[in-house]
Order: sequence, then C-alpha cells, then structure tokens
Amino acid sequence: MALPQEKIYTIDDIYNLPEGKRAELIDGQIYYMSAPNTAHQRILSQLHFSIMSYIKSNKGGCEVFPAPFAVFLNKDDTNYVEPDISVVCSNNKLDDKGCKGAPDWIIEITSPSNAEHDYIIKLYKYQSAGVREYWIVDPKDQTITVYFFESKIFAQHYTFIDKIKVNIYDDLYIDFQEISV
Repeated sequence: MALPQEKIYTIDDIYNLPEGKRAELIDGQIYYMSAPNTAHQRILSQLHFSIMSYIKSNKGGCEVFPAPFAVFLNKDDTNYVEPDISVVCSNNKLDDKGCKGAPDWIIEITSPSNAEHDYIIKLYKYQSAGVREYWIVDPKDQTITVYFFESKIFAQHYTFIDKIKVNIYDDLYIDFQEISV
C-alpha cells in the first residue's frame, strides 16, 4: 500500500495566508507562529536597540532588522523565516522583500510553544544556510545559547547575569543584566 505524499508548501502559500496569520516555511513545511508575549517583546526591543546603537555609533556597514522581517535562506521557494533579530552585513543581500540568503547574525527568542523549533530545526537550517552566528535567548529559563559557526563554537551557554561577546564584532558585548524582562 502506497503511503500518502506529504504536501510541499512554497513561499506563495505563505503569502496567501489569511490576514494576521504568520508562519515560517522550512524545507516545504509550514510552521505557524503565535503572537509573542510581553517578555519576548521587551527582550527583542532592548536587543534591537543595543545592536542598532552599536552599529550606528561605529558607523558600521551592517543593518539590524527586528521581526517581522523576511529571510529567504536558500535560493528556492520552500524556505522562508522571520527571525526575531537579523543582522545583515552585505547590502547586496537586501531588497524590498527582505534578505536573500543568510544573515550574518540571527537571534531567536524562544516561546514556550516553539523552543525545540529554535534549538533543533532552525539551528540546523541556519548553520547549513551560512549564518555566521546564532543566539537562542530563552526568557523562561533565562539562558542564552551562542553558536559561532565560523570557528566551530557550538553551544556556549550563558545566563541573564552574563555579559556576552558578539563574535562577529571585535568589541560588541551584550550585558544581559541590563536587559529587563
């Protein structure tokens, strides 16, 4: 007996979602996203502000984008993500729809309903797509897991009392004691 074929979704399916519905597309599978909670948004806002301030004060060439911001990881129509924070250092990757290719640094802030998604599915996808640095911020456990794929740094673990060096920059540190949840 033949097994039923699993449907492969495309970016067109994402664009045709009902108004107000948000989802990501990874390898042709749709992952629906729930609305973020207040702690998530506080962390997102403060991280975005810190990174943007650093880039601006150092006249850097990178740009930082908070979600929702479209990232088309691969040159196909079956992968579309909206990381919580994307730092893009190559302007040729940017167009009016978002980022075509891997951002240099991605930060995901977990929610109780999707933590394994960030730690497993997106970790593999971001690494294989060429993201240089990936942070997973877990507000519930107050931990940060840092991956720096360029130097094979895997799973450095920090807490909300730590000051963490951003690996793609020489002198940027994020002090999580200053991040209010």
